[in-house]
Amino acid sequence: MANIFDYMIWRDIDIKNVEINEIDALILSRLSYFPLDNLNLENETITLKEAYNRYCNTENKGRILQKEDTELFPVLANSIRFGNILLSNYVNKIDNILEKQFSAITIELPDNTIFVSYRGTDNTIVGWKEDFNMSFKDLVPSQVDAVNYLNNIATKYKQNIRVAGHSKGGNLAVYASAFCNKEVNDRIIAIYNNDGPGFQKTVIDTNEYKNTIGRLHTYIPQTSIIGRLLNHKEATTIIKSTQTGIMQHDLYSWQLLGAHFIEDTLTNSSEFIDQTITNWLNEVSPEQREKFIDTLFEILNATQLSSKKFETAKIILSTYKNIDEESKEIISKTLSVFFHIAKNNIKLI
Repeated sequence: MANIFDYMIWRDIDIKNVEINEIDALILSRLSYFPLDNLNLENETITLKEAYNRYCNTENKGRILQKEDTELFPVLANSIRFGNILLSNYVNKIDNILEKQFSAITIELPDNTIFVSYRGTDNTIVGWKEDFNMSFKDLVPSQVDAVNYLNNIATKYKQNIRVAGHSKGGNLAVYASAFCNKEVNDRIIAIYNNDGPGFQKTVIDTNEYKNTIGRLHTYIPQTSIIGRLLNHKEATTIIKSTQTGIMQHDLYSWQLLGAHFIEDTLTNSSEFIDQTITNWLNEVSPEQREKFIDTLFEILNATQLSSKKFETAKIILSTYKNIDEESKEIISKTLSVFFHIAKNNIKLI
């Protein structure tokens, strides 16, 4: 079986000669995770090859979110297919007060289209907190930024647009495409959601969402967890991964043949987790979810400076003891409901 590294060996052909496909879209979705800070991509338009050269010559390499990114970076930069694509309008914003983590980049392709790539969750606490906030909020700050970013890019370029992302980036790609200005939406030719979570029912019931999903391509691995959260109405392609459990979220493990993913079926564990989380969300009110998640991340924030397991455990216990009784009760009741639902679902599989 093959992954995106094998694809780059097999299909190193100019995009002008062989059009963009679902594997290209996955690769370009991952490009937004690359260590692009300190390369001045906020203010300049440069080729991917030049971006890599700058990265190599930059003392401060920025955060590496996954080691495979630094392996893929030179492969793309030195390829015929992607080396000369143009990168611009890089944004990377983290706001602890607003509980927002947002990053995106715009890519000009040789087929006279632009490709907007949204980054998913990084390794910051605030990034994960914003993801969890989606369980009780119709709108989170990065979704607002995603819409504004797409509208702004569309004023700078006149070409047709592809929009994509992986994980939360997939959610942002769908949301931005649905709720951008109508004249921008009309220029969108494809949206790629790679194992991104869904939305609250209030979002998927809107005409804007319904009018967009005909151009939406959603891909999830066979034991998907992240990509099955919340509500989806679009058709979904289930693909094979070489990883297990939640590690299948790693797009470097996704398997392909030629220019297409190898399709599969959902596993029992994916169905179990999806049903458990769905039932839990139905039984726990949005207010209870918010209190539970705020308390949980208050504890996590207290531990993030420690790298020692024993010390971390002590901090967790100490932080838990010091929270108010109402918060303790919310945690206890919320976890009790979750485990009760999980126990009942186990009997059904």
